[in-house]
Amino acid sequence: MNPPTSTWWTWLAVAALGTFHGINPAMGWLFAVALGLYRHSRRVVLLSLIPIALGHALAAGSMLIAGLSLGLVIDHSWLNRICGTLLLSWAAWHALRGHRMRPRVGMQTGFVGLAIWSFAMAASHGAGLMLIPALMPICSALPGAGGAAGAAGPTALIAAIALCVHSAAMLLTTGVISLAVFDRFGVSGLRTKWLNFDLLWTGTLAACGLVQLAL
Repeated sequence: MNPPTSTWWTWLAVAALGTFHGINPAMGWLFAVALGLYRHSRRVVLLSLIPIALGHALAAGSMLIAGLSLGLVIDHSWLNRICGTLLLSWAAWHALRGHRMRPRVGMQTGFVGLAIWSFAMAASHGAGLMLIPALMPICSALPGAGGAAGAAGPTALIAAIALCVHSAAMLLTTGVISLAVFDRFGVSGLRTKWLNFDLLWTGTLAACGLVQLAL
């Protein structure tokens, strides 16, 4: 079964969110660069991308599956309200407490520790929650969207494809930035060209919540 193609913008939004998550240094590229510099190895930078992507995909996929599965048993209008409220609440929490809850991982960590760190960061930033507003319209248009038995299979397929598209965009972006910083710019440039991603991320979460409530 092929996913609906009439809402092509949905897949563009999913990929764009992956790119946005990849740009955020908290999602992994800054740690990959730091680990590569510590071990004086470009290969370490590249290998670090694998556990970073896996941890991010697991966190985003868990939230995505939970949200879309809930949509199989309750009315989508109620799900929109629930997800919108969660996104706004998460934005408020992130603004007040998120910067104080960073997991600590040292430069001696292995790839398992890096995957766990990536999972924790993606989960604490609500990465998976952002995907639900983008996918809700396409899931609502599925045949049998109001019943779990009729829509479970198509919903699972859409969730899997969305996660792959999102993760691929995130991995590509993270890899490009990591190599660019490691090979050319260096982390010293961040002292003068730093963007407040915490503030940007909080605003994005709130914007996604407002969009969800408006659906």
